[in-house]
Amino acid sequence: MFEAGIDPETVPETVQVALGAGRSTVYRWLAIYRYGGGPDVLLNVKSSPGGPSRLPATAIAKLYGLITGHDRRQLHFEFALWTRDMVADLIKREFGVQLATTTVGRLLRTMGLSPQRPLRRAHEQNPEAVARWKDEEYPAIVAAAEKVGAVVYFGDEASIRSDFHSGTTWAPIGQALVFI
Repeated sequence: MFEAGIDPETVPETVQVALGAGRSTVYRWLAIYRYGGGPDVLLNVKSSPGGPSRLPATAIAKLYGLITGHDRRQLHFEFALWTRDMVADLIKREFGVQLATTTVGRLLRTMGLSPQRPLRRAHEQNPEAVARWKDEEYPAIVAAAEKVGAVVYFGDEASIRSDFHSGTTWAPIGQALVFI
């Protein structure tokens, strides 16, 4: 692509993904190509794997179980959402290893977790009563409102939500996290 005159800035992201390389890697390859002797030199380029993991695989497996199998409050955290700082504290407490917040984020993604906004459900919710209300009672309310030309609005006395959480928590990718 370089020999064809394609500017690295115009290389589509899909090509970078197909090559398994990010923007900075593409520029590094170009520098090696330009100053290192052409395409044959690129065959010997090795990726830098980074340093060895400071957590063994058994610790990572245990950490995954702690994050996905426990409520944060069960592990003596006051806040109900997992944050990278809380996970770093948990790693320090459980395994004696201090990790930077960005490293914890990479580790969480490697474990198949992503930051998600949790869904809220009332713990006393009765699924049968909810279905009955949605199928019978609410349609009756709407019909009565239409007869008199009214509009149905919902609200509570305080106009605020006592269960609102503005943050995100880490949970398995593709798995909706529900707080009860």
